[in-house]
Amino acid sequence: MSVADSTGSADAATEFCIHCGQAAVGGEHASCRSPRTALEPPRFCSRCARRMVVQITPSGWSARCSRHGESTSGDPGDSAR
Repeated sequence: MSVADSTGSADAATEFCIHCGQAAVGGEHASCRSPRTALEPPRFCSRCARRMVVQITPSGWSARCSRHGESTSGDPGDSAR
């Protein structure tokens, strides 16, 4: 699923798509960049491509990666990821 070294951690220079989990550079991401997808919370961690636990509430969302912690709809830069 991700580019990992012998310790199981992803390469620090590699970023992943938060919607499909594939490498952000290259690949086919047309469906990931659609206006409808922009409203969706992230499903994969952008740092390690692990599937995240996502909670959607009336006031927003939170997504938690087992390795990198939690992000919420109120975090700066969420729409840019």
